[in-house]
Amino acid sequence: MRLARACALFTIVAPLSAVQEALPAGESIVDRYIAVTGGREAHEGIKTEVRTVQVEVKGRELKFVATTYRARPDKMYTITEIPGLGKVEEGVNGEVAWSLSAVRGAALKEGVERDLSVYGSRLDSETNWRRWFSKAEVAGVEDFEGRACYKLLLTDPEGEQHTRFYDKETGLLARVLMEVKLPQGKFPMEMRFYDYRETGGVRRAHRTLRVMPGQEMESRIEKVEVNVEIDPARFALPAAVNALMEKPKGGS
Repeated sequence: MRLARACALFTIVAPLSAVQEALPAGESIVDRYIAVTGGREAHEGIKTEVRTVQVEVKGRELKFVATTYRARPDKMYTITEIPGLGKVEEGVNGEVAWSLSAVRGAALKEGVERDLSVYGSRLDSETNWRRWFSKAEVAGVEDFEGRACYKLLLTDPEGEQHTRFYDKETGLLARVLMEVKLPQGKFPMEMRFYDYRETGGVRRAHRTLRVMPGQEMESRIEKVEVNVEIDPARFALPAAVNALMEKPKGGS
């Protein structure tokens, strides 16, 4: 009889203890990710980076290579040769984010599009994440592709929320959900991260899947070089972009 009562009590208490499991602080989730991918010192030791990525647009039989150059504190330049579109260039110099292509010409990025480019240009975007987000809160534990993940809500200074999923076991970033504002409107975007490997002293996802309405794009890192010399001219604003900056606002 006593054994039966004890078993009954266990069936009640065990689920309650699981539900009441304390969630970690939001800051600790990001700090753990920094630690398991190499540590703060390794991340901060990278002063320049050259990354070559093979990109495939699913369902369109479109493949191309993109090469990105980054240098502290705030420089980035990406060059891509896309079949049918030719050369596409993008860059960040300080707070200025721009693009240049034969199809669209020169353009200055604004709003969230600019902010995302500026964030992506920074080699310290993870170690200095508090600069970009004013709040980090763990909303619970959710399953993603068979893995238990902490669901982390990051809020930027403008109140926009970014949702990240960190693998509970490994501490690695598995998934990101956010909304992006483009000239065509506001769209949901999902990013999934796979195949973490160490390059240049830091573990990074070597395969990324980006999903937006009507588009699925897979990126695979082919090569990463860190702390190599990059000619400062690589980050100079193209003449067409300079012309836009010198143009009076509202001018034709």
